[in-house]
Amino acid sequence: VSDMERCDLNIKTNNTDHRTDRYGDKRLVVRRGQPFTLFFLLKPGSTALKPSETSFTVQTGPLPQKKSNTKVSFGLSGSTPDTEWRASATDGPSEKTVCVSITSAPTAPVGLYALSVKLEGQKTKLGEFVLLFNAWCLRDAVYMRSETKRQEYVLSQHGQIFRGTSKRIKGTPWSYGQFDPDILDICLKILDANPKFVSDADQDCSARRDPVYVTRVLSAMINSNDDMGVLVGQWSDFTDGVHPGSWTGSADILRRWAESGPVCYGQCWVFAAVACTVSRALGIPCRVVTNFGSAHDSNANLIIENLYDEDGEDFLGYDSIWWNFHVWVESWMTRPDLGPDFDGWQTSDPTPQETSEGVYCCGPAPVRAIKEGELTVKYDAPFIFAEVNADVVDLVRLKDGKTVRIGGSTKSVGQFISTKAVGSDERHDITHQYKYPEGSEEERQVYEKAQHHNKLQKRGEEPGLRLKIKLVDSVVVGWDFEVFAVLTNNCMEARTCSFLFFARTVSYNGKLGDTCGVISEKVEVPPGGEKRLSLRLEYQSYGSKLTSDRLIQLSAVAMDKNSMDFQKAEKNIVLDDPDIQIKLVGEARAKGLLTAELTLVNSLPEVLKDCSFTLEGVGLTEGGALTHSIGDVGPGQEARASVQLCPSRAGATVLLVNFHSDKLTNVRSFINVVIGE
Repeated sequence: VSDMERCDLNIKTNNTDHRTDRYGDKRLVVRRGQPFTLFFLLKPGSTALKPSETSFTVQTGPLPQKKSNTKVSFGLSGSTPDTEWRASATDGPSEKTVCVSITSAPTAPVGLYALSVKLEGQKTKLGEFVLLFNAWCLRDAVYMRSETKRQEYVLSQHGQIFRGTSKRIKGTPWSYGQFDPDILDICLKILDANPKFVSDADQDCSARRDPVYVTRVLSAMINSNDDMGVLVGQWSDFTDGVHPGSWTGSADILRRWAESGPVCYGQCWVFAAVACTVSRALGIPCRVVTNFGSAHDSNANLIIENLYDEDGEDFLGYDSIWWNFHVWVESWMTRPDLGPDFDGWQTSDPTPQETSEGVYCCGPAPVRAIKEGELTVKYDAPFIFAEVNADVVDLVRLKDGKTVRIGGSTKSVGQFISTKAVGSDERHDITHQYKYPEGSEEERQVYEKAQHHNKLQKRGEEPGLRLKIKLVDSVVVGWDFEVFAVLTNNCMEARTCSFLFFARTVSYNGKLGDTCGVISEKVEVPPGGEKRLSLRLEYQSYGSKLTSDRLIQLSAVAMDKNSMDFQKAEKNIVLDDPDIQIKLVGEARAKGLLTAELTLVNSLPEVLKDCSFTLEGVGLTEGGALTHSIGDVGPGQEARASVQLCPSRAGATVLLVNFHSDKLTNVRSFINVVIGE
């Protein structure tokens, strides 16, 4: 009979020491490579554990095996290398207790473990614990030196996701909620739902020691294209699901998936935000990144070819998709498979675009490899390189069947690559981490090196007429406004041109909607002179055609058929939402009452029906979002609501507010809140 009466897993203290206390105190959650402490209560007459007769076993997965490191046994010893599991015993706080310190290997697979002890030949199950990656452990592949970055990229539950256009970048608040109840269990369930686990559970569990492997699995599992993954992508009809713009956080999506399978619907920022939540929950430092002017190069030639007919309308589109912005994630880890030059931030993309090794996933690829044009490294480096660095070529197919180049750009792809700044809601520009300055000698050398990898020749630029579109600084949805196209002739002789300027609604992924304004003229432009076309866009023309992205694409086309000089310019306008004013009334204290007063002015020249405000915040709206309906609001009138909150715990948090109506949806704002004791 063993000397042990019972074992205390010391959950509260261990979880606090491992920075996992926000997962609650019902279960032990520890980070690998860091010791955690158990207390053994001994039977009367016993004074110590005998090292020679004491051993521990930890095991994970449904078929644990020693050869795959999913089952490990170790004794009480101070001499075991610190790359392996080890345990040591000291006297406890009372004479009947022994304190046992267990340290996991910094390369152990993450996941749910069972822990047992063998005392004097008798085996006893002590309980379960969850083991996570550890950004605080020097020997862990996800080790991060800066404490402020660890706080941001592992522990922060709130973020900003940047959207819009390169000329009009707007931050959208997001609640990652990785510490919300049930979320860690759901993240582990995602790993167990992946096809690699289904085909070989022990091999998959063993591979979870590697954050590169886990990140690639998540890239595939956050979308549902090849499996029962979390989100279904949709860019047009949302009638039988939730509009992607309506989500304000990841927890609701993950809970719906756990209850009933793939969730309808997601778009790139939703895929990325959920991937960030799961990565942080598992202990991998992660951040959401937005690329403005993002290319989808489906034939891997690093050139985006846009083919038009003579009227400037899309003709074939050739081989590529053009996104106003595209959102992915970066995860921090070493790359022993590639060498230390490629350690650090790794890009992965859970939005399903192209298959990789037969599965809809992308990455992780080192950001450093993208910058240096090292396209032979794993995973999917050429595709990501093209997203930020492809050259654009515009072509026109004439009525006689000939194809003529009308322009292009080496600079429009991959602009203002953005992520949330550490410790603030500001935008941090990380373009320099992905590419050398546009047009610089280094940037062109890298591009040519990348093209050499793809065995293609670069195409040169053409002189001629120049065409630009000029926008007003900011436009709120509902306003009427004017935009201008300017055609400049820098040749020595006059040019007679057909000049067309038109507007269409567009989705952020480049899918074009209906025309909402057009003007055309035949113009003569003197040498060194310019001609200007003005296009007035009225809400009654564009309002009913807008998507929830509130984007309008402007296209100008100028054609001089005598000199075969064709020019095309495009710009996107993102219409601003009206502002939501948030005012907190009362003292922000735990268990106290706090009132949020919300105001929004209807910017549309028509009545908004079925108006409501939705509020959500960790520690502010426990049990999910609060919705407050306020009926109809007339043009120019204020939508008002007063909502009572009962903060559940002290600390810093964020209140997210979303306004909905029949014609104006997903208008968002947020306020940082500090709850006192």
